[in-house]
Amino acid sequence: MGIWRRLLLFGGVSLRAGGGATAPLGGSRAMVCRRQLSGAESETLKQRRTQIMSRGLPKQKPIEGVKQVIVVASGKGGVGKSTTAVNLALALAANDSSKAIGLLDVDVYGPSVPKMMNLKGNPELSQNNLMRPLWNYGIACMSMGFLVEENEPVVWRGLMVMSAIEKLLRQVDWGQLDYLVVDMPPGTGDVQLSVSQNIPITGAVIVSTPQDVALMDAHKGAEMFRKVHVPVLGLVQNMSVFQCPKCKHKTHIFGADGARKLAQTLGLEVLGDIPLHLNIREASDTGQPIVFSQPESDEAKAYLRIAVEVVRRLPSPSE
Repeated sequence: MGIWRRLLLFGGVSLRAGGGATAPLGGSRAMVCRRQLSGAESETLKQRRTQIMSRGLPKQKPIEGVKQVIVVASGKGGVGKSTTAVNLALALAANDSSKAIGLLDVDVYGPSVPKMMNLKGNPELSQNNLMRPLWNYGIACMSMGFLVEENEPVVWRGLMVMSAIEKLLRQVDWGQLDYLVVDMPPGTGDVQLSVSQNIPITGAVIVSTPQDVALMDAHKGAEMFRKVHVPVLGLVQNMSVFQCPKCKHKTHIFGADGARKLAQTLGLEVLGDIPLHLNIREASDTGQPIVFSQPESDEAKAYLRIAVEVVRRLPSPSE
């Protein structure tokens, strides 16, 4: 926690005793001017507003040493986004051992990467005051979970969250990476916009179950990336089917082919299907992701195929 507090203070953000951020707030009332503006005055006002807004938007700047950034997102929580991100990172490395892979967890309120990648501890600082990633299974990892206690809630307002995201994006010494997989939080809020506007993203992968309520939010997530000019590489249909381990009967608990129907609506493709399987859950909970611990299993092979489809849709780094 000391490291993180120092980094936040370095960024010019002060903490209150309760963990909130000190930020100026506007008054509850505002004076409204109702006088009529002339054409010239109205045009001047519009230009002034445009100038203010343009100054407020961050300029995209690549992460030093990172060739391509792949974000894994979902509109709704609980659909297996983090499990997909972790296994995608491992699958990218397994498919091509010459590639250097990083995994960045920007889910500030509910980081999952430390547990799934079996990592604990605080990152060390380099001579340049940059955080060094923690490593396991050949993947460089950074997460908010390394900077707070495991059971400590992050009770922060927007200003502190944005500062944390800025540090996770800019204050990490990744070295040289071919792919950085970013595990995004669910939804379409400040974090998603901040990441999309601050760094050039090569492509986004949308994760959803076939259930209608999940697909509604997945649709919103895909549209959000399109609005901020991030290419959507495709959808992953997670928990697509459950097969009884005894009788082998298959049941579509969350519905059948919902993600495929959504993909058709959006003009996208489904990158692959991941079944609802006990092995995937157990492997994630024990910090031994299935692509690493059971690489010959059907479930691991599904992630490996998805990684192939993701790379196939990425532009070459020189483009």
